Amino acid sequence: MPDCNLRVTPLSMKAIEVTNLVKRYKSAETNAVDGISFEVEAGQLFALLGPNGAGKTTTISILNTTLAPTGGVAKIAGYNVDTQSSDVRQNIGVIFQNPSLDMNLTAEENVRFHAVLYGLYGFRPTYRLMSKEYRQKVERLAGILGIEEDIFKPIKTFSGGMKRKLEILRSLLHEPRVLILDEPTVGLDPASRRNLWEYIQQVRHESGTTVLLTTHYLDEAEDADTICIINKGKIVSFGTTNQLKSELVQEYLLIDADNRDALRTELDSKGVDYIENGRLRINTPASEIHQLLRSIETPLTSVETHLPTLEDAYLAITSQEVLA
Repeated sequence: MPDCNLRVTPLSMKAIEVTNLVKRYKSAETNAVDGISFEVEAGQLFALLGPNGAGKTTTISILNTTLAPTGGVAKIAGYNVDTQSSDVRQNIGVIFQNPSLDMNLTAEENVRFHAVLYGLYGFRPTYRLMSKEYRQKVERLAGILGIEEDIFKPIKTFSGGMKRKLEILRSLLHEPRVLILDEPTVGLDPASRRNLWEYIQQVRHESGTTVLLTTHYLDEAEDADTICIINKGKIVSFGTTNQLKSELVQEYLLIDADNRDALRTELDSKGVDYIENGRLRINTPASEIHQLLRSIETPLTSVETHLPTLEDAYLAITSQEVLA
């Protein structure tokens, strides 16, 4: 029978609570995670970003109970990751950055073994003898991820991308309250990435699953409810995508004209500040760009607007930290 902890966590409870979390490895001179604190509301998509060595993987490892903290407290679905690790594991699904499959089994046998460990279904020696519910769920997930024709093949025959898809299928089988995705789409083709994210969004909306994501594909974090950027073990920025963009990256307009002298003179007369570097760059909010362009009488040969992306904000934040 499934553990009752999977269904009793109130949606109003903080799905993840991290308070002054510290991790220092033996013989290290500095903390890998240095007193970070954050909370994630139930049902949110929370992105944890940072350069290599920033402390992301260490934080994820503490939250999934594979690594003990040096100090501070972390809770998943109300359970302490250090003192209630078994309860935590019943409420999370994890897609690890590194493969964690048994190469001596078939794909379906890997899934079945995982299901039995979680107490979801009674063990049966063959797939056909497993419950109808199990078979339907496996078929559905395999279809979504595009491995339905390979589910009974040995893992040894799988490509790297196929192995990743199987790990994703396995992590979703028990409908976890919190889904931890550590670089989940590494090795996946664009179509598989899109299908995976469509399904994860469906899971979030249907069951209120909370998703904690680390990724180097910043476009995957664009839709996150909250983004936390860490570097050198500390939180260096925290907020929504739009907050990070507006606080750190300017919107600007690039323009040019055959008669650049006339364009400069006109902008000067209007009191418009600009920087000349190839073309004329005007720092201005997106809401004012149209009005500014209408007011310019000099014929323009080039107009380009730049609206900041999450990648722009991320690079601005991390470059500031490197300089610091």
